[in-house]
Amino acid sequence: MLENPRSPRVRAVAKLAKKPARVDSGYFLLEGPQAVSEALTFKPHLVIDLFATPTALERYPELAQLAADADIEVEYVTEQVLEAMSDTVTPQGFVAVCQQFPTSVKDIFAAGPRLIAILEEVRDPGNAGTIVRAADAAGADAVILTGRSVDLYNPKVVRSSTGSIFHLPIAVDVELEDVRDRARAAGLQILAADIKGDDLLAARRDGLLDAPTAWLFGNEARGLPDDKLALADRAVSVPIYGSAESMNLATAASVCLYESAFAHRS
Repeated sequence: MLENPRSPRVRAVAKLAKKPARVDSGYFLLEGPQAVSEALTFKPHLVIDLFATPTALERYPELAQLAADADIEVEYVTEQVLEAMSDTVTPQGFVAVCQQFPTSVKDIFAAGPRLIAILEEVRDPGNAGTIVRAADAAGADAVILTGRSVDLYNPKVVRSSTGSIFHLPIAVDVELEDVRDRARAAGLQILAADIKGDDLLAARRDGLLDAPTAWLFGNEARGLPDDKLALADRAVSVPIYGSAESMNLATAASVCLYESAFAHRS
């Protein structure tokens, strides 16, 4: 059992909360029973190390079985060691070190997608992770993060996705212009979610949402600058019927993705 929270091994795991360590190692931090369960179920080959407290394994025996099925050894740690490794204030008994696994943007479009989410300069980790989760729930084929967006493997992004990063292809560090060219070559229209765009209901009535679509979402505070907005085929806005000053980016993205999902399945 690992008992020293100041040991070099514990510190090496904890460093993965910072981007330089993730870039240097190619690994990222995974925390909590839900995220660990998704990794062991969908991508067990990516799990490099798995740490757990004895109490947590007693509480989640199914995770012990998933690890055993994947021939992954669970290393016991104390609560203090887990706290030292974790990026959260109250870790839930499990921490894993996983191999990063981005998909190439070329492979995403080669698969013939019908619904994609593109994140351009989305900086808030919670928003990015929630959009990944919403895209997964809406049955999207992929998510693409441009190089101006937050790191996909930021612990807060990973936590906010609640395991969805293991469910669908995700490309990172790409140029928006390259994505535009590949999307059009693959027969997808690009719809930008922007407050200056046409009403989403009008787009629905016009049948615009029936076509294969790459939704483009911009920065939380500034939206999409004019030069990036010009890369889209059309801008669409989510209407606000109440008195709210604005809508959270991840919420608006969820609405847009589900509108396309409904249209594709109707």
